[in-house]
Amino acid sequence: MPASPTSPAPISLLDLPAQHAPIQAELEAALRHVLDEAAFIQGPAVQLFAQELSEYLGGPHVITCANGTDALQLALMSLALPPGAEVIVPAFTYVATLEAAAVLGLRPVPADVLPDTFGLDPAAVAAALTPRTGAIVAVHLFGQCADLEALRRLADEHGVALIEDNAQAIGATFTTAQGHTWPAGTVGEVGTTSFFPSKNLGGFGDGGALFTRDATRAERLRQLANHGQRRKYHHEHVGLNSRLDTLQAALLRVKLRYLDHWTAARQRAAAHYDAALAGRPGLLPPARDPRSTHVFHQYTVQVADEPGRRDDLQRHLAAHGVPSAVYYPLPVHQQPAYEYLGYMPGQFPVAERLCRTVLSLPIHPTLSLEQAAYVGKVLESWNQ
Repeated sequence: MPASPTSPAPISLLDLPAQHAPIQAELEAALRHVLDEAAFIQGPAVQLFAQELSEYLGGPHVITCANGTDALQLALMSLALPPGAEVIVPAFTYVATLEAAAVLGLRPVPADVLPDTFGLDPAAVAAALTPRTGAIVAVHLFGQCADLEALRRLADEHGVALIEDNAQAIGATFTTAQGHTWPAGTVGEVGTTSFFPSKNLGGFGDGGALFTRDATRAERLRQLANHGQRRKYHHEHVGLNSRLDTLQAALLRVKLRYLDHWTAARQRAAAHYDAALAGRPGLLPPARDPRSTHVFHQYTVQVADEPGRRDDLQRHLAAHGVPSAVYYPLPVHQQPAYEYLGYMPGQFPVAERLCRTVLSLPIHPTLSLEQAAYVGKVLESWNQ
């Protein structure tokens, strides 16, 4: 058995104070500017942030909102689907993907995911399509794109909308067979993202945004996010009160300037983990789709599907000061809130197996290479 590794500085799953420390002066200046202006709702920083994020993503319309779940709901509202219309979602995802459809009276229809990259399986989506399907929601899970080319083709062939849940993969890109590069979140009729603090581009509270290349849809989304009004007190649609605070926008403007730098740091840490896991029996590193970049919102391994194996690895990591987390421990079709959909255990075997076997390791921009190397050594010392 390998010798027990020596721990470096304490390791956390997320270290926001360390990430913010080098830019603290910029953040404080942005905060003071908003406080001085006192335009806390729809202040100038909101539009400036939307413009800058649009430029970063290659020019789509950007509509800011209160959080990532609202963004998904607003995206579906913009489609004006009839009650009971079906929305295909991954069986392996965070519950908000289903929630946004369910609260609108739409029917979430889970489809299984690919066993290596965790994205929607296009073959499973094709099998789930019916005349009642109104939309496909592709989740770019853990930091890389779902198969955008195949899903875009399926949506076009069947006349349904493609929505991209890009909360975990902002800055990722997908390259098509023809060599076109698509920024994640800009390929569907609407893309969505979240600025929850733990995200790669995280705020200091809740926040979200939508992306679309359709100017008419962008205007509709702006109205839907603002009580359904084009101008004050004139309400054309039933909408939401979903706005990004000016304070959040100002702080996010600062952080957007550093996003690529932080992404590169995540990718360096991931490369260290890859090297430690190479050829390691019983542990699979996250697969890479060669058509997609990976921005590593999470570095998620798969542990051999044997009773107690993942728990044993978690205990081993914790005993050596390495935190870990399970995203997600229960597939969406087995959540009590969605029992009404009528799905049974065994219907989505890949998603169910992933919920038993995935484990996410620490990865964030301030994880030092020494810390990443230490995590690798702890993995190597695991006595299976």
